[in-house]
Parts: sequence; structure tokens; C-alpha cells
Amino acid sequence: SDGLEEVRAGLRPQASDGLEEVRAGLRPQASDGLEEVRAGLRPQASARPVVAVAGGPAFSFSYAEHTELLVAAGAEVVVFDPLRDEGLPDGTCGLVVGGGFPEVYGGELAANEALRKDVAALAERGAPVAAECAGLLYLGRELDGLPMCGVLDVQARMSERLTLGYRDAVAVSDSVLAVAGTRMRGHEFHRTVVEPGAGAAPAWGVRTPRPRVEGFVQRGVHASYLHTHWASQPGVARRFVERCRTS
Repeated sequence: SDGLEEVRAGLRPQASDGLEEVRAGLRPQASDGLEEVRAGLRPQASARPVVAVAGGPAFSFSYAEHTELLVAAGAEVVVFDPLRDEGLPDGTCGLVVGGGFPEVYGGELAANEALRKDVAALAERGAPVAAECAGLLYLGRELDGLPMCGVLDVQARMSERLTLGYRDAVAVSDSVLAVAGTRMRGHEFHRTVVEPGAGAAPAWGVRTPRPRVEGFVQRGVHASYLHTHWASQPGVARRFVERCRTS
């Protein structure tokens, strides 16, 4: 049968384009959201919080999976360049600043005062901010004497010593990324030092190359040297996006 008999009998065939449900006032499973708009409801896609992700030459190291996980968790990810953009993307609810080489572009980052103030204002409002390595340096007060965002009261400087290696870490403090006790694996790769190395509420506890705590949890900010791969703990992205919705 070509299915015409079922249609004529008023029955729904197994394969359908969904028109019968629309005509009956029902919403089909697949939809572009127009029905909710016409009904005065907010479509699910428009409820996505905007998460700004730093990119460009100064912040060139990040895992593609982080962006994918944020999108899967319901975020609208917008990439911006801290060297060029004078403000965060419109509607930014959360910020992710990954790795890179801010020490190479320190002068240009410092010169972009408008963006630095925008980042500081976002953090001051308690919005979720996740920063790793280069992101940690950018959130500090200064880097090699050049002003950065001032979100964290830390000074960063170049060092002759390379810090490199894999780390098994445990979250020390509840944060926008994880609850205390969450275990993650990551790596360090940097030639800089921040002073102090940890805040009153540290981000991580690690055992190698020596037992220590490191990083900072401060209101909505989670910042540390540790590069983590969120695919090992997908709940990290979901938690971050949920905080973006509620902060």
C-alpha cells in the first residue's frame, strides 16, 4: 500500500511529515519553534546562555571538546579575540579563557583596557568564569609588570624553569566547574610563576611533583594552571552552563 487508504480512513500512517499534528493543534516532535513563539512562549533554542570563549593568537590552546560539550549542555558559544575585541560578546553570561601565550602578547592585552574592564565587571557580578594557565595569568593583577584584568590579586612573571607534567587532581573547593572531591586528570605546561600560587579557596589539590594545592576559587571564578579535559567529566560543562543560567 502507498498509505492512501490509511489517510482516507483518518488514520496516521507510520511515516508522516507531521502535518496532521499541526492541523490538529498538536506540536510534532521535530519543530523549528515557531509554534511556541506564536503562542507567546520562549523557544528552547533562544534560552541558550551565551558563553564567551577566548581565542586568537594569545589564547590559541584549548580543546575542541570543551566547546562541543558547552553546546551540548545548552550554551551558545561565541569566540572572541582579547587582542582585538574591545568588549565581551553581547549577552555574555559566562567566560572561558584557556591556554596560550599571553606573555608574548602582554603589551597588546594590557593596552586593551576596555576589554579588561569588561572581564573584571563580569567576574564582579559573580558570573561563571573558567580560566586555565594563560587564562589564570590574564585574570591576575599583572603579568611581568603589565596590567591585566585584576580579577585575582596575583602577580605573574616569566621564569627560566619549565613546569611540565601530567597531574591527578582533586577539587578542593566547590566551584562553577565541580563540587569538592571531584577527581580529574590534566597537565601543566608553563614557564611562568604566579604569586601567591593558591587562594584562600584553592582550585585543586595535586600530588606531583609534590603534594600541594593550587589555583583559585573566588565567587564565580575557577582559575588554575591545570589544563583539564572536560570529556573525562562531562558534568563539568553541564554544571558550568547551569550556573550561567542561574547567576
